[in-house]
Amino acid sequence: GGGGRSPLPLWQRLAAVAVLGGAAAGAWLHLRARREQERRRRRARELRALALGQGDFELVDHTGRPRRKADFLGQWVLLYFGFTHCPDVCPDELEKLSRAVELLEADAALPPLQPLFVTVDPERDDVAAVARYVRDFHPRLLGLTGSPEQVRAAGGAYRVYARAGPKDQDGDYIVDHTVVIYLLGPDGLFLDYYGRAKTPAQIADSVRRHMQTYEPLPD
Repeated sequence: GGGGRSPLPLWQRLAAVAVLGGAAAGAWLHLRARREQERRRRRARELRALALGQGDFELVDHTGRPRRKADFLGQWVLLYFGFTHCPDVCPDELEKLSRAVELLEADAALPPLQPLFVTVDPERDDVAAVARYVRDFHPRLLGLTGSPEQVRAAGGAYRVYARAGPKDQDGDYIVDHTVVIYLLGPDGLFLDYYGRAKTPAQIADSVRRHMQTYEPLPD
């Protein structure tokens, strides 16, 4: 019939589609930005609620220098709790930690990473013992010790379990403890952890992703 409207020219139809598409894309980008903002806020709340590693500590490093957690703010940290008389697990984990640090150091675009070892056996691990021990691993590995109360407080901040076993006839003993490598961000908060099943390459890949996507937590 002759009463119908003429279809819009092709260019007008394309322009209308482009306008609608642009509006939809803008709305989607806005929604995505809001979701990402909410995700960051939710993560901030979760980390603060977890309260893992947020407390300070007062220890002494293997050179005899007093150290507090605040000394490492602004740095990325890989942290391991163990003891120098550990026959196999601690050496294996510190070797793995050291290798992960080396892999990350090979990428000059990444920020430096500080490896830390904290003893769970302050009765035997004095400054001299820790100094001898850390020499076998990464050259920048910093060993920390302190009084039993100080060490217990540091471990408690990271929910580290540590319990000395019975002494043998030579007075030697094993300390049963949590075997985890912790990743701390520049704000000092716990970001991730790595158990015994993780390889150095897997740890390095995870740390790299955290470094590349890191944003300071909102107040």
